[in-house]
Amino acid sequence: MLRIKRVPTVVSNYQKEEAEEGAGRHGGGCGRNCLRNCCLPGAKLPLYGFKRLNKVDNEKVGLNYVNNEPSVPFLDSLLLGEWEDRMQRGLFRYDVTACETKVIPGKYGFLAQLNEGRHLKKRPTEFRVDKVLQPFDEAKFNFTKVGLEEVLFQFEPSEDDEIQFLPSAPIDPEKSPTVVAINVSPIEYGHVLLIPRVLEHLPQRIDRDNFLLALYMAAEAGNPYFRLGYNSLGAFATINHLHFQAYYLAMPFPIEKAPSKKITTTKGGVQISEILNYPVRGLAFEDGNTLEELSNVVSDSCICLQETNIPYNVLISDSGKRIFLFPQCYAEKQALGEVSSELLDTQVNPAVWEISGHMVLKRKKDYEEASEENAWRLLAEVSLSEERFQEVKALIFAAIASSIEEKNCVKPGFLEKPDATPQSLEDVDALNKGSASYGVCLASMLGFC
Repeated sequence: MLRIKRVPTVVSNYQKEEAEEGAGRHGGGCGRNCLRNCCLPGAKLPLYGFKRLNKVDNEKVGLNYVNNEPSVPFLDSLLLGEWEDRMQRGLFRYDVTACETKVIPGKYGFLAQLNEGRHLKKRPTEFRVDKVLQPFDEAKFNFTKVGLEEVLFQFEPSEDDEIQFLPSAPIDPEKSPTVVAINVSPIEYGHVLLIPRVLEHLPQRIDRDNFLLALYMAAEAGNPYFRLGYNSLGAFATINHLHFQAYYLAMPFPIEKAPSKKITTTKGGVQISEILNYPVRGLAFEDGNTLEELSNVVSDSCICLQETNIPYNVLISDSGKRIFLFPQCYAEKQALGEVSSELLDTQVNPAVWEISGHMVLKRKKDYEEASEENAWRLLAEVSLSEERFQEVKALIFAAIASSIEEKNCVKPGFLEKPDATPQSLEDVDALNKGSASYGVCLASMLGFC
């Protein structure tokens, strides 16, 4: 059993030490208007009903108010507007808009942010890192314990498949709503949590339905600078209650500019590529005949990693049209004592945002000395070795093929012939370090040739 002693980031003003959570909760209302049975009767929240999309290349959609009021954009007027309202009400632990941020000089343009507010001086808690799938524990902090003022709105598919908005709608415990809530320790402007079916107490694990929901939120925002991220257990998720993170940052992430080499395209139109010349080895997924086709391929990949106990991080980019998947091993190395004290002293837990190139630093010293070399050295510790990555990649592709076969949607040739041409002309020599022959091995392994 591997454990590391660290301090989890506080995401809610009601998050407490585990020992304090059970005190004074015997029904009759907890006095803080939470999302539990003691407070739910009569509780209401705004409700945004989104329209299901049939194509990945969707257009930006608007928010239609009832009572014939003007329509306003989902991202700008609803999500960010509600977020700013909570900021003005003083619900955040610090003002993230005042945090210093800079682009680190160099080829990749890593972003550095000095966020001293995310460092907590609390009693460390033990966190198990050797199990990606762990059962939900009601005794520990979960998102039903947040205050209702921290929740922005409900996010659900509309019943008539048309965009709808209700300023005040009852919370239906039978339907277990998906909600969007603030993170009171924000990393960036508009930092929120998407919590699917919050009342069902789902542990932190991806399935097809909840991943598609995250893509719908990205598509609904309709802005490439609004990204969603997911951290599995063992890859620096701090709460074992299903959630995605999201925030708005009006500049490209380094991972979004990294070159890649196309491996294959599924018959459903999903292109799968390997990321090149980047410190963390990973895969990129894009296109697809429908949003659901893209979602299924990525979620099947995530399910494979979960079931084989491989920690991972996911970045949903470009309004849900491009997705990055990173299997990682930093927490395991940390628990085994294989990470240098220099890196440990930074107290940076490299999760999805850091892996994507947004380095959230907790010490002024690290911010002042931030360099591309330092960022690369940290992220390189996150990555699987080349040999291990190829093994994991083979597992992922076998899982994708198996899943499609089970649904009678595949015939020999489910994967198109791999493309040996890189998508970027930069650093072509890096192909020699990659998996130039992987497509042939993959086709053979799957029995397609």
